[in-house]
Amino acid sequence: MKGTATDTFHSAARYAAAVTNVLPRGGTRDLRRRVLGTEDRLVFVFGSPRSGTTFLAGAIGAAPGFVDLGEVTPLKAAIPHLARLPERDAAVELRRVLERVRRYSLVRGLRGVEQTPETAFVATAALQAYPPARGVHLIRDGRDVVCSLLERGWLSSERGGGDDAGLAYGAGARFWVDSNRRAEFEAASDATRAAWAWRAYVTAARRAETRVLELRYETLVGDHERVAAALADHLGVEPATFVGSVERAHDRSVGRFHSDLTAEQLADVEREAGDLLAELGYS
Repeated sequence: MKGTATDTFHSAARYAAAVTNVLPRGGTRDLRRRVLGTEDRLVFVFGSPRSGTTFLAGAIGAAPGFVDLGEVTPLKAAIPHLARLPERDAAVELRRVLERVRRYSLVRGLRGVEQTPETAFVATAALQAYPPARGVHLIRDGRDVVCSLLERGWLSSERGGGDDAGLAYGAGARFWVDSNRRAEFEAASDATRAAWAWRAYVTAARRAETRVLELRYETLVGDHERVAAALADHLGVEPATFVGSVERAHDRSVGRFHSDLTAEQLADVEREAGDLLAELGYS
C-alpha cells in the first residue's frame, strides 16, 4: 500500500533531522575520505534504553576514523516493520536507510557508530547488512535500568505523546511484546513494563552470536582500561584509541535500585525479569 503525503513528509523530516544530527559530528576530519570513501566496518551499539549506550557510542564515535550517527530516526521508525521481515529483507532495508543518512551527512568514508536501541531487535540483520561490521552489546543491571525508565516515564500509564520517530509513549504494548501477552503488558505496573522492556531488549540483542562484544556497564564505569582494551581489540584499532573517551564514565548510578525502588516495585521486577537477572549474575 502506498504511503500518504503525510507519511512522505514525516519520512523526509526524519531523514532531515538525522542528517542535521550527524553532519557536524564528522567535523573536518579526513574530509576527502568522508566525502569520497566507502566504509562498511560500521559499529552497532546494542542495548536496552538507559543502559549507557549513548555514552558508549559517543566514546567510540569520537575516535579518529569513526563518527557517532546517534539514534537514526528513520531507522527507529522503521524497525517495528523490519522486525517482522525475513532477515535478508530486513538487512536490505536497514542498509538502504543507513546509507541514505550517511551519504547525505557526508560521512560514508568514516566508520559509522549506530546506537538506536531498537536495532537490538534486528541485530542479526544489521550485521548481515554490513558483513565487516562489529556489534557491541552493553548490558546494565536491569534493576538500575528500571529506575531510570521509571524516572523518564516512557512506559508510564499516565504518559502521552511519542518520540521523534513517531513511536508512542505510555502503557500501550510495543512491537516487541508477544501478541498473546499484550493485554497483560498494558495492565501491568509501570515497574513491570520497565523490567519487561529491559528483558526484551537484552534477550533480542543476545541472539546475535557472532561479531558482537558483550560488555557490562558496571565494568565500563569501574575498569576503564579493561573496557578500552577490549573495544580496541574487537574493532581492530590501536590499544590506546578509546582510553581517554571511556574514562569519563562514572559509577554514581550503579546500585541505585537499592534506594530508588520500593519493595513492591522490586518484586515486580524480579517476577518479570528475575530469570535473566540471575543468568547475568545480577542477583
